[in-house]
Amino acid sequence: MNLALAIVIVVVATAVAVAAMLLVRRNAPGGSYFADGDRAAGVFGVLATGFSVLLGFIVFLAFTSYDDSRSGAEQEALLLVQQVETAQFFQRSVVAELTGELVCYGRSVVNGEWERMREGTQGDAINPWGVELFRTVKTVQPRTPSQQSAYDKWLDQTSTREEARRDRIHGAVGVIPTPLWIVLFFTAGVIFVFMLFFADSGEGAVTQSVLMGTVVSVIVAMLLLLQFLDNPFHAGVGGLRPVAMERSLRIVDEALSAVGAEQALPCDAEGTPR
Repeated sequence: MNLALAIVIVVVATAVAVAAMLLVRRNAPGGSYFADGDRAAGVFGVLATGFSVLLGFIVFLAFTSYDDSRSGAEQEALLLVQQVETAQFFQRSVVAELTGELVCYGRSVVNGEWERMREGTQGDAINPWGVELFRTVKTVQPRTPSQQSAYDKWLDQTSTREEARRDRIHGAVGVIPTPLWIVLFFTAGVIFVFMLFFADSGEGAVTQSVLMGTVVSVIVAMLLLLQFLDNPFHAGVGGLRPVAMERSLRIVDEALSAVGAEQALPCDAEGTPR
């Protein structure tokens, strides 16, 4: 989420809550609507504790998914570089083809998949260059021990890369189910209404405003944090970006240039097939 928008949401929600508290305070009795303040505070403690525990578990769940997406993206980028190195040990007839398809795979991740993940439209779509890599490696016929070793290593790296890609994409669909969002917003609403019964005409307006404003601002900020963690590929502050894959592509380009292995690629700069 955009940081400026998040700040505006917190400020507006807090202002509305404070205005509601001050409006209720006008006709509130001295000492609040509760005859027994200690008992009311105990009930509020139960509400706040229940909300905090539920919120803590959901934050942990969302952060785990966020971290898995970040780690998956980094591992996928690292494996792309490793597979480019492994491909150099195959027979000459497929080295250039596999290398080019790996570079195109990385470009399509940066320029195609990442945008679709931000929009939430990636779904279960496969990477077309992953299919091309599979078709090409099927034609490999290892003849020497080094080629056989490279072939085995390639298959292991491919499996690990696909798992990393799955972890990266998994975070784009969100992990917090709708019922949990409903419960969170319902509990937040209950706490807000309960706070209105603490309106006290005997207290100053500033004190009452701080009482309501601090609670609402914290709750709204935590809900926005959950939304941020549940959608890690947004374009705002803290959103995941294809930095690792971009770095891997630069490393591959530099390495190929250093060994004089530059070649025409089967895709353009966006990873689209020529």
